[in-house]
Amino acid sequence: MSGNGSLDRLKREGRIVIVGASLAGLQAAETLRAEGFTGSLTMIGDEPYEPYDRPPLSKQVLLGKATADGSLLPQRRTLDARWRLGTPATGLDMAARRVRLADGDEVEYDRLLIATGVRARPWPKEEEAELEGVFVLRTCDDAKALEHALAQDPRRVLVIGAGFTGSEIASACRERGFAVTVAERGSAPLVGALGGVIGEVAAELQRDNGVDLRCGVMVTGLEGDSGGRVRAAHFSDGNTVEVDVVVVSLGALRNTEWLAGSGLGAGPRGIACDAGCRAFDVRGIVTDDIFVAGDVARSPHPLFGYQFLSLEHWGNAVSQAETAAHNMVSESWDRRPHIWVPAFWSSQFRVNIKSVGVPSMGTEILIAQGSRRERKFTAVYGYQGRVIGAVTFDQAKWLPFYERLIETTAPFPPPSPTVDRPVEGQQPMPADFPDPSVPTHGPTVTLTGYAPADRRLVFTPARH
Repeated sequence: MSGNGSLDRLKREGRIVIVGASLAGLQAAETLRAEGFTGSLTMIGDEPYEPYDRPPLSKQVLLGKATADGSLLPQRRTLDARWRLGTPATGLDMAARRVRLADGDEVEYDRLLIATGVRARPWPKEEEAELEGVFVLRTCDDAKALEHALAQDPRRVLVIGAGFTGSEIASACRERGFAVTVAERGSAPLVGALGGVIGEVAAELQRDNGVDLRCGVMVTGLEGDSGGRVRAAHFSDGNTVEVDVVVVSLGALRNTEWLAGSGLGAGPRGIACDAGCRAFDVRGIVTDDIFVAGDVARSPHPLFGYQFLSLEHWGNAVSQAETAAHNMVSESWDRRPHIWVPAFWSSQFRVNIKSVGVPSMGTEILIAQGSRRERKFTAVYGYQGRVIGAVTFDQAKWLPFYERLIETTAPFPPPSPTVDRPVEGQQPMPADFPDPSVPTHGPTVTLTGYAPADRRLVFTPARH
């Protein structure tokens, strides 16, 4: 399209459909209206709830400081949208520009935004997953069910997986006074996301707070009693632990199955899109009427060698949705790329952990400020001689400094600041990430290669 008349028609008379009524979908809808879109807007969501915030579910909700029902995201403007909630999308006809719904209805569009996000990876043994007392935590309903079980004062909670979410769940359960066992097949908590050097700190943090942490083992089976309630977990080292509640925290699956056979470049790793959030088809050709945003997207990032990144980050979902919405109603000359620097935070065992960049891409790590022993420090990650990421434990004031180094592709190791100097020397050491072929729990960033049609997983240090 070209010319003001075409753009005006697109803005005022077009039909935009957003599949995914969570954070990214809501942010995109608000941005569309803010940028002058006055046409038809339809929001499709598989859950029956209006958009709500997910991070509090593993933090404040489990601590009893908030309710699952009370985490609705504020709507900053009137959207004048048609909401199709509780009705999942089941198919896409790209040629006819129609989205098929589970109730048999079809919704036509001129432009489509896919923001279907991810879902919790279930326990792989279906019969065991259906035992009473076995949970995942991703949705509002998941949080309600888990909170109800915790209210029964269980004797022991087992958390399978020591990524960020699993560690936050363990922290909340310990704060409430429950006995907690954490099982992690990797060498330490957070090892897939932050590496072994920081994983050692996370392990000490858990054990010092009373967690029965078991690393390098797998849960081989969950055992139920005669009433169908979980009663024990069996481990690969031959041990058995009696448990009343099991929380499976094995990462996420991207919601792309409904796009099978559509011709879109979608698969288990997400939906490939260009830097402007336009989706690729299976041939690697960019579309101009289908956009992607949020956890389900995999897009190239100029700061990280244009590798395709899949980011499970709150801030990325917001920023990418804003970019996608802007580009949906803009001429080509006014479109912009999505180049948000990844950022993540977690609160566990009274420690605030924050990161920027892509730590899991790093091969070296330097403790640049503070002390690991005191659990108040800043660690910087290097890759091929440049700063690629940083993580802080209770020292977030340094993150903006290192974010600028990442943005400017500063050399690694970075120059030493004059304050908060480290107490343990300033020599880089191996970051100690696990072998990419060995699954670990809890990535927040996955690097998935260079080409949208590439079927190989090029570099996945944080893969489950």
